[in-house]
Amino acid sequence: MSSIEYSGLFVVLEGIDGSGKTTISKMLVDRLNGLGFKAEYTFEPTDSEIVEVVRGKYSEYRDAYVDALTFALDRLLHLKRKVIPLLRAGFIVVSDRYMYSSVAYQAASGAPIEWVLLVNKYALKPDVTIYLDVDPETGLRRKQFKATRFPEFEVIDFARRVREVYLELVKRGLMISINAARPIEEVYRDVEAVVLNALSKVPTP
Repeated sequence: MSSIEYSGLFVVLEGIDGSGKTTISKMLVDRLNGLGFKAEYTFEPTDSEIVEVVRGKYSEYRDAYVDALTFALDRLLHLKRKVIPLLRAGFIVVSDRYMYSSVAYQAASGAPIEWVLLVNKYALKPDVTIYLDVDPETGLRRKQFKATRFPEFEVIDFARRVREVYLELVKRGLMISINAARPIEEVYRDVEAVVLNALSKVPTP
């Protein structure tokens, strides 16, 4: 699955909680649709039964390894059920988190980076992955009054470790880093520029 044929574009936004991923992902989808493209928003982890069962019935067994494998399976189903069909139909799919979230969060929880990368080795590679970089204090302050699905990850020391892993992945050339500590409009403009540049290189059918 690491290499399939499609006519769309797979865009991923990554970052710690409060970096602006969700807001900017939805702004990007609205803008692209307004420009005449076919674009759709999605997110990970999804709300699949797999994720909910592990977080519920099997929560006492959760650790970095269980989470990594749970999210990898959730990802595979997400790709098969939604992402790949949209890409083959010519859509720009904008995903709010993807496999590098697993690497960052599960490595910060104790699993080796290389092991989590290996677990996700054959997942579809995004065409564009953008990392929105913000310091954990700013990110968690932004999230303070917003609902969250994974409150267990919103602890300052943990967020610092997550950011360190993300920065390592940027250093490896796996993501494009954008300063997300600025006003949302400025961050969005930079994200849009990266995506439009990638779209300009996509062959037209």
